[in-house]
Amino acid sequence: MLLELRNLSKVYTSQGKRTVRAVDDVSLLIQEGATFGLVGESGSGKSTLARMIPRLIEPTAGDILFRGQSLLKYSEKQMRAARQEIQIVFQNPYSSLNPRMTVRQLIGEPLQIHHKASGASLDQQVLAMMEMVGLKPEHANRFPHEFSGGQRQRIGIARALILHPRLLILDEPTSALDVSVQAQVLNLLIDLQQRLGLTYLLITHDLGVVHYLCDYAALLYMGTVVEQGPTAQIFGASRHPYTQALLTDVPSIDPDQNMVERVSLESDIFSIPWTGIGCRFAPRCPAQQVGACTKAEPRLVPIAQDHLVACHLIHPHLVTADAS
Repeated sequence: MLLELRNLSKVYTSQGKRTVRAVDDVSLLIQEGATFGLVGESGSGKSTLARMIPRLIEPTAGDILFRGQSLLKYSEKQMRAARQEIQIVFQNPYSSLNPRMTVRQLIGEPLQIHHKASGASLDQQVLAMMEMVGLKPEHANRFPHEFSGGQRQRIGIARALILHPRLLILDEPTSALDVSVQAQVLNLLIDLQQRLGLTYLLITHDLGVVHYLCDYAALLYMGTVVEQGPTAQIFGASRHPYTQALLTDVPSIDPDQNMVERVSLESDIFSIPWTGIGCRFAPRCPAQQVGACTKAEPRLVPIAQDHLVACHLIHPHLVTADAS
């Protein structure tokens, strides 16, 4: 197992002593060589979770195991070395690249920071990585503003890969791009994974991207996982009302699928607050609820091999125990 998150939580406290559980008791297993999708609306805690893995944000509770070792026990020097194996490709290629640096400087900077290469060796590695992501040698001395969004994202991917990481965290890598360019970047990521043996953690709100790219997925709602499993199970046999509602927004090439009755969500994730008691999705849930929905938070329970759901409607035999 390359990465394991154990009961990971992040709690923020405002000046008014109001607490926000951005990530709440999340446990995930990510196998080496796989692509794991973490899905949810804006505000669900996806990016906070992603930034806790390389400890750009420190967790409030829980543990992060990378290759069997707890990253939370690492010193800053050890984390500096570990971050070479855990890299992030950020959402917006327009803001994640320093506009004053050339492509050569942007891609080569991580090698300089970690004292991995300099001079001719650095240039050689930068040009080889540029070729791998589909950039031309003549692009090396240009600045980010001279490129399209898709090309800038390729620069960001090359910069993340130059240290040869084992885990690449992709934080909404295509959401700022046109649809046709999105497909090019996704195909590039698939090719790179096959060539380099990479493991991906994909952070996204787009289930269509998950279906195309991921082996396994987890649905995050208000900081907690409500459903997770193999992608085939999530798309072919989803059980949580939140997953089902998100899936109805994914276009299908099958005309019969597009005739399926749409499941709509009332308002958005912030407009109907959770009281802290019962299921946190209950205020927006379109399904017919039971008493436990407003009294006890459902547990994440397996319904098939590797397929888990946290919903009182799916586990009626647990309702009495949870509600009491």
